[in-house]
Amino acid sequence: MAAGTGTGTTATGPAGGAGTKATAGIPGTTEPAGTAGPAGVPGTAGMPVTAGPVSGRLPGASGGRPRAGGRLRRTLLAGLVAGAVVVPVSAAASPGAPAPAPAAVAATASPHDRYAANRANLTEAARMAEDAGRTGRASKLRTMEASGTAQFLAFDGRGRGRAVEVFGELETADRVTVLVPGSDTTLDTYQRFRAGAVSLQQRLQAGHPRSAVVAWLGYDTPGTVSATVLTADRAKEAAAELGPFLDRLRPMAGPGARLSLLCHSYGSVVCARTGTGPAVTDMVLFGSPGTGAASVRELPTRARVWAGRGSGDWIGHVPHVRLGGIGFGSDPVDPAFGARPFTAGPAGHSDYLKPGTESLDSLAAIVLGSAGASTAPEIPHA
Repeated sequence: MAAGTGTGTTATGPAGGAGTKATAGIPGTTEPAGTAGPAGVPGTAGMPVTAGPVSGRLPGASGGRPRAGGRLRRTLLAGLVAGAVVVPVSAAASPGAPAPAPAAVAATASPHDRYAANRANLTEAARMAEDAGRTGRASKLRTMEASGTAQFLAFDGRGRGRAVEVFGELETADRVTVLVPGSDTTLDTYQRFRAGAVSLQQRLQAGHPRSAVVAWLGYDTPGTVSATVLTADRAKEAAAELGPFLDRLRPMAGPGARLSLLCHSYGSVVCARTGTGPAVTDMVLFGSPGTGAASVRELPTRARVWAGRGSGDWIGHVPHVRLGGIGFGSDPVDPAFGARPFTAGPAGHSDYLKPGTESLDSLAAIVLGSAGASTAPEIPHA
């Protein structure tokens, strides 16, 4: 359900700062305001689609000028996909709320130094929002402070906002999970994303104390009720942030730490475009509308790829098609896709990380390496 961290990231943050934009993954560096920032992820509900025209002709179409029937089918298909995605969920945002530029943190700063710098920045963002009469945003930011105990590797309060929060002791953890959210994950909807991260961390620590969860709202997620959620454009830009972030995260964790990517909804489109190194052992796609890839062979990772969907998830009714840049592509839970299946029980689209659920138990087992052997064959990656 949400996407950088600390200094050294290359992407620019959301618009709204005075003259500068911060890097998406890790605060600490700034770039000229004219630099274009990455787009596209995290909340919990929206689902990505894959970009790129379909090869070949539509059924019934002949060479030369397209027939009217083909155009009609194209229009109806686009409407069907859009309706399936935009009807179930929507969320509000506070794009006009004032906020300071992100904190500048040295590339060599420890996680705890980053936490302190970003807590101070968060406090200032809440004050500025309050002074500007944006009491709703100010209240949500104060909630994010968690009475001064929050651990943010990155925070940018401008526009829809970005945040990268750690749950657990990152520096000693040997199991680190990065949550990548779907559409409509913003600072205004952050608490639902945070709740899932907290639930997962509590479940992991019950079985393995040296666990940490990173909630990565490191990109501008598309709105559920928007045209952007029907294309992979923001996912591509987000992936360019997520990959380098993972490389920076690994040295911050404990010795020999294994990383897992848990990718929800539109976040699965982001993860499917993210190149990962050997430290990432598992990539999990859940509540996914598709990734744009025909199979796991096409994903830029050597990690084990898992896929699951709850029986109550409305995303299962989204057409798995791709046409003229609109659509989601192959269904990751289809055995032909080649992902390892996991049991998600009756989970609805926003229920996968709720305490006490079968889906949460399955996700924790994957992260901890205790998931049962899958019946799906191992598919070699490209």
